[in-house]
Amino acid sequence: MDKGKKLFDKLAKRGCDFLGIEVPILCGAMSWVSMHQLVVAVSNAGGFGVLGGGNMPVELFAEEIRKIESLTQKPFGVNMITIAPNFADQLDYACKIKSPLVIFAGGLPPRDAYKKVKDIGSRLICFAPSLKAVEMHVRLGADAIIIEGNEAGGHIGPVSTIVLAEQILPQVKDVPVFVAGGIGSGFLMAHLLLMGAAGIQSGTRFAASVESPANNAFKEAFVKATAKDVQPTAKFDPRVPVIPVRAITNDGSLDYTALQLDLIKKIDKGEITSRDAGLKLEEFWLGALKRAVVDGDVKRGSLMAGQSVDFVKKIMPVKEIIEEFTTDAIKELQKIIDIIE
Repeated sequence: MDKGKKLFDKLAKRGCDFLGIEVPILCGAMSWVSMHQLVVAVSNAGGFGVLGGGNMPVELFAEEIRKIESLTQKPFGVNMITIAPNFADQLDYACKIKSPLVIFAGGLPPRDAYKKVKDIGSRLICFAPSLKAVEMHVRLGADAIIIEGNEAGGHIGPVSTIVLAEQILPQVKDVPVFVAGGIGSGFLMAHLLLMGAAGIQSGTRFAASVESPANNAFKEAFVKATAKDVQPTAKFDPRVPVIPVRAITNDGSLDYTALQLDLIKKIDKGEITSRDAGLKLEEFWLGALKRAVVDGDVKRGSLMAGQSVDFVKKIMPVKEIIEEFTTDAIKELQKIIDIIE
């Protein structure tokens, strides 16, 4: 296994050096899940913990950062959703304290947002759904990119992880590119590293970890689910600006469908605007996700999960999840070396 380990270290070096970590694995930023407990556990285990800013009030955002800093000396990042109402306040606070690494997700940020991060000397990672978006982010100041396929959990784009990797990894050499979406094992991690990825991001595996602050009922739902149980929501009318959400199908999924159809009727009658309909649907997800993660309502709450839920066989400590990813990646690389030799 020595050659497999050496190859893994060589392939992982760029991502590890960029993030200042031991294993090139980021934890996905999940609202109500990627709180200080999980961030600290991932960073202390050699990965890169990421605080999920979501729509946290800035006071809670600041408190979570203080808790992380009091519990680990290891690097971590702060993820902010550019379309969230509290984005501006979160960004101002992150700049005020000079957070070393900032991540923008959820759409194109205001142009001055890039400058704010760069002016404080911090590094910036941006999510990109296409090669064109990658080029734009890099031009405006992004130091690294995350590409995420629609196998991921939560709000998703239209293109699969493998197609995005094929489109982007061979073309982008100037900045590290991390890959996310449906990555549940070191087997796939090894091949993505060989394709040129700087590392991977996993959310679903860590959401069901021992250290995840999510309700145990939420975690057990992940253990029981299979990839086919995790489906994206449908979009019924182009007038309603919704982004599909991938989650474990339950009664809450039916509630969402019923709400969307009712809103379409109201648009037809002139009782509500398209924009307001979209806001209503986002409000639904905010409430439903909290009910599932915090309260453990697995029937009507939102069980946002990626298709990698198929690899959640039991609730495991973060350290063991990272060790499993690493060991399996090294084994796969060693197998390839043995075939070649």
